[in-house]
Amino acid sequence: MILMSPPCQPFTRIGLQGDMTDPRTNSFLYILDILPRLQKLPKYILLENVKGFEVSSTRDLLIQTIGNCGFQYQEFLLSPTSQPTSLFYLQLGIPNSRLRYFLIAKLQSVPFPFQAPGQVLMEFPQTESEHPQKHAIDAEKKIEEKKIEPNICFDSSTQCSGKEAILFKLETAGEIDRKHQQDSDLSVRMLRDFLEDDIDMNSYFLPPKSLLRYALLLDIVKPTSRRSTCFTKGYGRYIEGTGSVLQTTEDVQIETIYKSLTNLSQEEKITRLLMLQLRFFTPKEIANLLGFPPEFGFPEKITVKQRYRLLGNSLNVQVVAQLIKILCE
Repeated sequence: MILMSPPCQPFTRIGLQGDMTDPRTNSFLYILDILPRLQKLPKYILLENVKGFEVSSTRDLLIQTIGNCGFQYQEFLLSPTSQPTSLFYLQLGIPNSRLRYFLIAKLQSVPFPFQAPGQVLMEFPQTESEHPQKHAIDAEKKIEEKKIEPNICFDSSTQCSGKEAILFKLETAGEIDRKHQQDSDLSVRMLRDFLEDDIDMNSYFLPPKSLLRYALLLDIVKPTSRRSTCFTKGYGRYIEGTGSVLQTTEDVQIETIYKSLTNLSQEEKITRLLMLQLRFFTPKEIANLLGFPPEFGFPEKITVKQRYRLLGNSLNVQVVAQLIKILCE
């Protein structure tokens, strides 16, 4: 079996989507070049990458290569839980969003029972009698997402013209409603099941300077929440877009804290935000959400910063385990 996770930067907007022209793709292109010339082909292939790989030229070359070698394959876009866009179905009941592209391939002439040629399935295959195609998207279509800038209002009493009102923080009423729906889904476990019991929370509290600067951008969850955003390698060092933070004072209403926040002085803002006692998730807690076994741990010499980086570059163990199980059946 070949397990592959090629560098993802060539297929992301941050990496400017260099695709096959990006030097970081060269090692993967070399594998595709030598694969047909191997005296003995691998029986199984499992590949992981970011969303965006499915519409790349590198993906097209991969499909062409493994097809010529006699592999049957299926592509997926999978997450341990549902995504904020509501386009992706609940998968494993894990309260963490980590949408990734996966491909499984098997050296055989008979197609997989669930195989949907040219389509990317968005949930795990169930049985042969079901029709996963209804949950699929066309992999050949190059979909451009329109980035709409919000008309920002910071209080529910503020009037916004032409676009959906922002209730508090930088969230629309629709986004808040989706989060409430996620937190009401009993098929997903609560975050408290993944938290450590005895930790020094003082080491993980967000500093006042960060609270003041990023207050309107934080994705805040509670132990009773059934969702969290994807944790990246910048978590713990950077705030914006790197992962959720945990509110440890569950009896404080976030709406109350953020109401008219922009009208306060800096000192008053910090005083109010500190009432939430926001902290970062610990590396162990992130590992728990990624499906690592309870006995998993890092060597003591690995710093917290390094642990966050390693976990941010990791993947969900349970998702991969499920795909390997499907592949080897």
